[in-house]
Amino acid sequence: MMKKMVWAGALAAVCMNAVAADSAVNVYGLVDVAIVRETGGSGGDVTKITSGVGAGSRLGFKGREELGDGLAAVFLLESGFQADTGALGQGGLLFGRQAYVGLQGGFGALTAGRQYTPQYLTVVMADPFASGYAGDTKNLIAPTGNSSSRMDNSLKYVSPVVRGVSAELVYGAGEVAGDSTAGRQFGGALDYNAGPLHVRLGYHNRNNDTATVRNATNAKNTVLAAVYDFGIVKAHAAYGVNKGLNSSLLRNTANPYGLPGTPVASSDSRDMLLGATIPRGPHTWMLSWIRKDDRGPLDQDASQYALGYRYALSRRTELYSSIAHIVNRHGASYTVGSAIEGGSGSGAVDVGIRHAF
Repeated sequence: MMKKMVWAGALAAVCMNAVAADSAVNVYGLVDVAIVRETGGSGGDVTKITSGVGAGSRLGFKGREELGDGLAAVFLLESGFQADTGALGQGGLLFGRQAYVGLQGGFGALTAGRQYTPQYLTVVMADPFASGYAGDTKNLIAPTGNSSSRMDNSLKYVSPVVRGVSAELVYGAGEVAGDSTAGRQFGGALDYNAGPLHVRLGYHNRNNDTATVRNATNAKNTVLAAVYDFGIVKAHAAYGVNKGLNSSLLRNTANPYGLPGTPVASSDSRDMLLGATIPRGPHTWMLSWIRKDDRGPLDQDASQYALGYRYALSRRTELYSSIAHIVNRHGASYTVGSAIEGGSGSGAVDVGIRHAF
């Protein structure tokens, strides 16, 4: 009996070691908290301590299991939370930031779940503020997907990189009974990244039909982005074309400026971004200018000016500050927010800290 127990224990240990050798699960996260002062809204200026200003606070689990012959199973579960209150982010979803599983190998990667759209990742690549801080591109350049840069019920393919070139394709089922196109989304990106130059073209198409609404125009977003690293400075640029219902939604739809009527989201607009990142040892400066050119009858244009600074205390901890201001024209209602908040007025300044683990 004792010999059987010894052999069973040894076999279990061998199996556990084999699993450990063929698979790995990493726990990671980010905690971001800042003091924010928002100005210019009809409700008055507001000062708050809030989470996810530079980047959304999160807790994630990332895993990979080697299946042999270069094939691996991969998964990622990422939960957003508010570090200032402890509440869940993304409307209370448990894994609202990302949740997917799939296969990866010489063919590339095929994953299924809740994932970022290729078009949104194109904008992030071009943004000196990386879609965070007061200078966040989302203040004027609307994210695609479920109005939050992500797609539910999606299949995503990412190709291998060949001579600096790669591609992404994504499809999201609308899951409306009796109508296979209602709520459907699809998109893609073509990426070139070699030496100092990174260029990316992204596209997204979302069907606005629902179980009760039919024949609505699709939201179509196309953006071309480029970053060039001169060494002492990185230059950033992007140009986007938005067409159709919900192609350029407002971050704050609660009439933040108290104007007559309900704020209107543009259904035909152009976006332009110019910016720079200036690294100096532990210091990094970020600058950007974004122009929203509304081609609709109301001509509600807007321009955003932003300046930011990051100081790396270590590889995982940084202090930061940023300031941004939006000039709205002809009744436009764009607001200065941050990585996860829409903002309440035309200006904001923040001072914060974030730590990655």
